[in-house]
Amino acid sequence: MNKILAIDDDIAVQTSLSLMLRQEGFQVKTCSSPVLAMDIIEAYKPDLIILDLNFSIETSGEEGMKALKMIRGAFPDMAIILLTGWGTINLAVEGMKLGARDFVTKPWQNDYIVQSINTILNLSQQKVQSPNRRKLDQQYQFEHIVGDDPQLLEILETIGRVATTDAPVLITGESGTGKELIAEAIHQNSKRRNRPFVKVNLGGVSATLFESELFGHTRGAFTDAKSDRVGRFELANKGTIFLDEIGDLDLSSQVKLLRVLQDRTFEPLGSSKSKTVDVRVICATNRNLEEMVAQNTFREDLYYRINLITVKLPALRERPDDIAALALYFVNNLKTIYERPHLKIHPKAIAWLKGLPLPGNIRQLKNLVEKTILLSPNDELEIADFQKNISVNTQQVSKNSLPEVGTMTLDEMELLMIQRAMAFHQNKISKVARALGITRFALYRRLEKFDIPFSE
Repeated sequence: MNKILAIDDDIAVQTSLSLMLRQEGFQVKTCSSPVLAMDIIEAYKPDLIILDLNFSIETSGEEGMKALKMIRGAFPDMAIILLTGWGTINLAVEGMKLGARDFVTKPWQNDYIVQSINTILNLSQQKVQSPNRRKLDQQYQFEHIVGDDPQLLEILETIGRVATTDAPVLITGESGTGKELIAEAIHQNSKRRNRPFVKVNLGGVSATLFESELFGHTRGAFTDAKSDRVGRFELANKGTIFLDEIGDLDLSSQVKLLRVLQDRTFEPLGSSKSKTVDVRVICATNRNLEEMVAQNTFREDLYYRINLITVKLPALRERPDDIAALALYFVNNLKTIYERPHLKIHPKAIAWLKGLPLPGNIRQLKNLVEKTILLSPNDELEIADFQKNISVNTQQVSKNSLPEVGTMTLDEMELLMIQRAMAFHQNKISKVARALGITRFALYRRLEKFDIPFSE
């Protein structure tokens, strides 16, 4: 039986937490002072501590932060969940930086705090084993994820362990590395596998439509709202919602998203009635959220809410030995689709593919293989077959052709690649976006940023 220690000066909070957690099967002790808590921790040896940030001496949260530092100093491996109000949520984020595992705002929802406790305890108590592809495939459903690279196996081992919890997961990596596939694998290996898996591309949702798209709306909520609409969160109830390209979300929408992630409640646009939702949240982005937080373009509190578990996917160039397996996997799938049972790739062509930079990663490799199959009459695909169908940019890009460090900024490189892609694809926005591995909406923003004229 796991042991919980709740530290709060409010006797009502102590009683409420104690009753609720005992009903969930935990052994619980309560304490009204951080100073008294130190001796209790030493003797009781709790598995997890719930620590309030505000005590009767003051309401700034500073006493709670001092208590967190004191506990972490004496017991560095102790799992701690912070209790806070919206007024001190920024302080709770600072607490996360100091080692707290999660923060819960008052008034809390019982199911959320129990979910958070179970997730943290499950992750801390599971033993990590050396990943092995055969064992992983026996234990989990990863049949659509191809490769044996050690980095990939470590990722699969991680998502296998976290899938059975309700921990929020943030998946990062370049465009085309398979973030959506990893999100689907987490869902398929979770307790929610028979419930909905709802995908939302936030890069394609404008700020004006954000609330309607995610939370729904009532008839008459705005000019074109001719009937009620169910939002994506409600569609995902009891299942998983996958928020792709979360780094493209504007600040006002970030606040609204944080509210529903924290409270698990929302109001459809035009309605005054709150709805409660039970969803597992998985987010993905190809952007550096830590840099965005530093630049104040992404909320720090939202960042810490979504990244209890972070999975960084390697670029395909970082796992070149998997290129052969991926290419053969695509061929085997496509030979059935296109009714060409004798399709195969010449060994020299496989070696050639492994040498390509493939900036579009797995997505670009799949498109290249499929395009080559469609346009080549040969059953054995050779280097020449692939060379006819690969873009000029990809053939020319190599480590040696990149500008020297210090000669060009990232913005200048981004501008140059967009200009080249626009010229190569004759300003066709959809093709340019696909070639660059971004959405059309993300491309529009960059075109406006660099003042590049366009029409479509």
